[in-house]
Amino acid sequence: MEERLGIAGSGTIARGLAQTAAEHGEVVVWARSEESAERAREKLAGTGGAPEPDVTVVTDLAHLAAAAPTFVVEAIAEDAAAKTALLRDLHERLGPDAILATTTSSLSVEDLASASGRPERFAGFHVFNPVPKMALVELAFPRAATEDTRARARAVCDALGKTAVGVPDVAGFVVNRLLFPYLFGAVRLLEETGMDPADVDTCMKLGAGHPLGPLALLDLVGLDVAVAIGDSIGSPAPERVRALVAEGALGRKAGRGFHTYS
Repeated sequence: MEERLGIAGSGTIARGLAQTAAEHGEVVVWARSEESAERAREKLAGTGGAPEPDVTVVTDLAHLAAAAPTFVVEAIAEDAAAKTALLRDLHERLGPDAILATTTSSLSVEDLASASGRPERFAGFHVFNPVPKMALVELAFPRAATEDTRARARAVCDALGKTAVGVPDVAGFVVNRLLFPYLFGAVRLLEETGMDPADVDTCMKLGAGHPLGPLALLDLVGLDVAVAIGDSIGSPAPERVRALVAEGALGRKAGRGFHTYS
């Protein structure tokens, strides 16, 4: 890969992107704390428990910047204030030709680009979980993005073995805008009928050919993330989803959601 990739964040999406990118070149991952960094190192450990050889995890943005990355992907929680603050900080530290990208799934790329300080070198880079397996990247650009920025973002997708699709900068882009009303519809069916979540998932897997049932998919996305996405696209999450979030049952990452995970 021609770009030197930096990833700001150490959660599931960030780690998946790092794992994918490490097959094509060196990657530097920034974690907010030493605890988060250690957890990321453990999750990124390769065969035999050894770290992925081309992934370096740091806790200081200065160390990420010192690696002189040319394409930096912000991949932290779906919180506009937190993303804006981090993007501004990255802008101040990176070289003038470096591209900033965000993995936001529901926030305005135009607004984030403007707040970042470098809208001409900015991209919405929405990858899907699990990143190593999912082929799609939704690319959305602010109006000021240059042709060079657009071409380089597509080239990164190609280098990672992903299929890039240009999408409009609207809440939820394409996939989430169409997907979440369906997922929440499955929850409402549970509320109306009292069906077992496993039975709903089995129906959709075997009857509609889906690889994952809607309730298992919500668990994989994270129920807290699902609430944020639903609010942003004007499709509020049903009360049962919000109740699970209040209990701390956020899905796979918490060990419990609509299903229980060991």
